[in-house]
Amino acid sequence: MTKKVLIVEDYEDTRDFMKFLLEGYGYKVFEATDGREAVESVKQEFPDLILMDMSMPEMDGLTATKIIRQFDGTAKLPIIAVTAHGESYYRKAIEAGCDDLINKPLDFGVLDSILHQYLTP
Repeated sequence: MTKKVLIVEDYEDTRDFMKFLLEGYGYKVFEATDGREAVESVKQEFPDLILMDMSMPEMDGLTATKIIRQFDGTAKLPIIAVTAHGESYYRKAIEAGCDDLINKPLDFGVLDSILHQYLTP
């Protein structure tokens, strides 16, 4: 069964790049441009992993993660914070309910490792 990944990112170029990579790995990709869209997408698509940008208009990634964690069945859903704020944001992301953090600009090796860690049985 094909794993589903939700990309939550307000910058179209970054979103397109991530989608290109993930589809190349064989994942089914859904997109959201802000936290509000992410919350709705989780309700409809039930992704296997979320790559959640932390800084977005409308609703940031921290707030969206906290809301998503309140849904039934999301306790084990991996949510990976994606941020340009560096490791200083790690604690905030974990406290909000994220499982891990990837720094921007994205490193292919780190992203690949995260995908294998959280999506490979």
